[in-house]
Amino acid sequence: MTSATDFFAAFNNLNIMIVGDVMIDRYLNGSVTRISPEAPVPVVHLKDAQNRLGGAANVALNIRSLGATPYLCSVIGADENGTLFKGLLPEHLLSERGIMQTKDRQTTVKTRVISNHQHLLRVDREDTHDLSEADEDAYLQQIRDILDSKEIDLILFQDYNKGVLTYRVIREVILESIKRDIPTVVDPKFKNFWAYKHVSLFKPNLREIQQQLPFEITTSMTDLQKASDYIKTQLGNQHTFITLSEKGLFFDSGDQATIIPTQARQIADVCGAGDTVISIVALGLAAALDMPLIANLANLAGGQVCEKVGVVPVDKVQLKEEYETLLEKDLG
Repeated sequence: MTSATDFFAAFNNLNIMIVGDVMIDRYLNGSVTRISPEAPVPVVHLKDAQNRLGGAANVALNIRSLGATPYLCSVIGADENGTLFKGLLPEHLLSERGIMQTKDRQTTVKTRVISNHQHLLRVDREDTHDLSEADEDAYLQQIRDILDSKEIDLILFQDYNKGVLTYRVIREVILESIKRDIPTVVDPKFKNFWAYKHVSLFKPNLREIQQQLPFEITTSMTDLQKASDYIKTQLGNQHTFITLSEKGLFFDSGDQATIIPTQARQIADVCGAGDTVISIVALGLAAALDMPLIANLANLAGGQVCEKVGVVPVDKVQLKEEYETLLEKDLG
């Protein structure tokens, strides 16, 4: 394994473009001391409300927290929550240059009601229809303008099926990446799962491949290798990563494939773990790190954020310490 100091230093020089669906993660925190007399539901006494950057914006936060420079490109509503979203960006040193607003959709907001670190309820406010042709044109031009003006080391597709990553947007951005010789990484969802042809790295989770592949898949090495082979036949991708929840992470880079098991942790909340994993994977690929190193680091980072309540970015210092500990165990 490589020294953590070496690859963290490499991350600092990277420019990563993130394209995909953004949202506001809203948290209503309170206490519960009684059941409502109107219905058998808890009454939450609200103590505070928090708005956080979510979706592809949380990926940008992870990229930033690891030392690289993110260029976030997405489409939000020309509404009150869209204004709120843009207002959150400078607090986290994120630019709004790649954020387009349209009257044709509302800004996605996921509202979670939490008491005593437990989720009681989630309410989603969103539009999931595809961008209009006019909005596709404007969004693609915005992406090309950034590609023309910045040295982008990797393009990361973060898909939540909210309508920003249409089939056309996906194909046009991939064509731009090929033309400019920029590697691509994808965190897919159900819709347009097979649209990401010729990307560098494809990272579905176990549930997604179980929904998409025409045969049953378990977490055995044999099944996962079969799934990876099928994906590569369909997409022509170079690398496949499959996250396995509590089972860890599988990767196949052609010349090597294995399962990286999870480390023992106190799990508080799995929200945002996938965002952290894809961020590490993207930076590792852009920095030309070895695939086993990328997989181990991503596995540690995904587990780390699961110890915290809510969608939060990875802690760079803690990740470095955990990796060095893992390195010492392997050397010992």
